Amino acid sequence: MKKNLLFVLLTVLFSPFVQAENYPYRSDVLWVTVPNHADWVYKTGEKATVEVQFYKYGIPQDGVTVNYELGDDMMPADTRGSVVLKNGRAVIAMGTMKQPGFRDCRMTAVVGNKTYKHHVKVGFSPEKIRPYTQQPADFEEFWESNKMEAAKFPLEYTKKRVEKYCTDKVDCYLVKLQLNTQGQAVHGYLFYPKNAKKGSCPVVLCPPGAGIKTIKEPLRHKYYAEQGCIRFEIEIHGLNPEMTAEEFKEISTAFNGRENGYLNSSLDNRDNYYMKRVYLACVRCIDLLTSLPEWDGRNVIVQGGSQGGALSLITAGLDSRVTVCVANHPALSDMAGYMAGRAGGYPHFFRVPGMDTPDKLKTMAYYDVVNFARRIKVPTYITWGYNDDVCPPTTSYAVFNVLDCPKEALITPINEHWTSEDTEYGHVVWILKHLK
Repeated sequence: MKKNLLFVLLTVLFSPFVQAENYPYRSDVLWVTVPNHADWVYKTGEKATVEVQFYKYGIPQDGVTVNYELGDDMMPADTRGSVVLKNGRAVIAMGTMKQPGFRDCRMTAVVGNKTYKHHVKVGFSPEKIRPYTQQPADFEEFWESNKMEAAKFPLEYTKKRVEKYCTDKVDCYLVKLQLNTQGQAVHGYLFYPKNAKKGSCPVVLCPPGAGIKTIKEPLRHKYYAEQGCIRFEIEIHGLNPEMTAEEFKEISTAFNGRENGYLNSSLDNRDNYYMKRVYLACVRCIDLLTSLPEWDGRNVIVQGGSQGGALSLITAGLDSRVTVCVANHPALSDMAGYMAGRAGGYPHFFRVPGMDTPDKLKTMAYYDVVNFARRIKVPTYITWGYNDDVCPPTTSYAVFNVLDCPKEALITPINEHWTSEDTEYGHVVWILKHLK
């Protein structure tokens, strides 16, 4: 039974639906999917339907057959069927769920010998989703002792002005922050408001999304500094972001394969797992930010998306100096959820056979976002989309539902693994409203 479950998990996780974009740039076709509940949410036991619309060059496609398969979030299909479009429209019955979760309708249509794909997820009592992951008895002791050990290393860093990222309103510096006696470090761009005064600035830590890559578009969030915040955008692997994209690609290709990637490295040992250094590095970044003369002495914010969203929530749970947390579709959330026969969080360890050993499952619990979220007491704002197959909505709800703090959610059902520029700017607006 266990082997059969693994097989079907591998089948669905490697299927083309996982990689498909709902709205590719400059596409000739447009899918529109409209659930019969406007918010895409149902109670368990309620039956959901979705109206499918398909256009090419803006023209409704009549007589086209849409094949579909239905399954729970990130799970194999349990139902298959087809509908024929009339005036470019048809209705698909998505069924229901007895337990809180999400159903996914995955569709294909062939027009002009080309296959087009789309999918839509709807939720059933998602506010009742609870994580599979449980907190280890010595979770707090483990992390407190590791923080104490890491704090013994003195705060050491270099800081170099980067003219190409300075503007008339923002000053930028490249920082290399030492972590330990082994010479490990993280790099990042530190952005200041121009002519920042002593004791005037909230500080914002922005951890990165997953991968071994440079810091893309460092000025994308320059409005944080323009509105008075000091913002530290970091990488986590000890690599200088001034390296070329080609150099980063070579390193990633060599050391970040699916079976041996950094998120898998030493997963069978909680003390040697790769992400231990990363989590503690985020705390050390808070050490740096709160040491700056320009820090206002009150406000410490963490903000990021995907892996960066996970690291933001983790840092807020680890470090009591954090006063505000903002996260997009957090990764590393209820990672072992697949053991319950439902969606688990990125990096979807169960894509690789042999990842469900007792030692690896034990380590996952010490590093899972849900167990840090349980510790967060400060205002927290999370946003996610329902159609996300990277950080599926089941896992975002698993995190949000365990938060015991002032919390708000911006749910954008149509979104896959992305946020709009308006949503990104909304984060700083929300942060500024929650400053002390």
